[in-house]
Amino acid sequence: MSNCCSIEDKESGKCGESKGQSLDQKQHWNNAYLNSPEERLGWYETDPSPTLGLIEKAGLNSDAFILNVGAGSTTLVDELIRNNYQKLIATDISDVALQLLMKRVGTNRVEYIVDDLTAPDRLLQLDPVDMWIDRAVLHFFLEEHERSAYFELLKKVVKRDGFVILAQFSIGGAAKCSGLPVVNYNKEMLAENLGKDFELIESFDHTYIMPSGGERPYVYTLFKRVA
Repeated sequence: MSNCCSIEDKESGKCGESKGQSLDQKQHWNNAYLNSPEERLGWYETDPSPTLGLIEKAGLNSDAFILNVGAGSTTLVDELIRNNYQKLIATDISDVALQLLMKRVGTNRVEYIVDDLTAPDRLLQLDPVDMWIDRAVLHFFLEEHERSAYFELLKKVVKRDGFVILAQFSIGGAAKCSGLPVVNYNKEMLAENLGKDFELIESFDHTYIMPSGGERPYVYTLFKRVA
């Protein structure tokens, strides 16, 4: 089921990167995973229960299509497999990160897609999904055209009555992550970007403790597409 490019494929030019993909961004995130053990990265979660709680609230069936954008090597996929979800898609700009995830959890229930959320290629070909999950990706998109491309993709692939989980650095929180500046959000800003076709179901603040012990305040939101 895997469509993930290997590091060897990337080096040989066989990786099929999306048109317009930012090579600087791709290299930045590949380097992050190559230069540090994943469990020491600032966004690494041993317990993704805030996201799992929102997924449970959505009441998805086990055969729902769940798209995890900016998945990296997230442990959320491990938990979704343990909870018997059958149709998972993990996408990231970093093929190195997805290789780590694939090595850990395998390909039985997970499809891996290397793509750029701000200049998508293969993601545009997806069948409609039941849930879009984004923990700590949107806040890296500083430019209006990047955010527009992101939300255009989201609205294309999330089906009516589908769900969206957005968890981003909150207002007043950290201004940078992985050495990059971020845009901080509250639930109103996220709702405005999604528009009137999406209804806010739940939101809460959550302070994530980094592997280093530092604190990172997040806002977590669950939206339902109603039109």
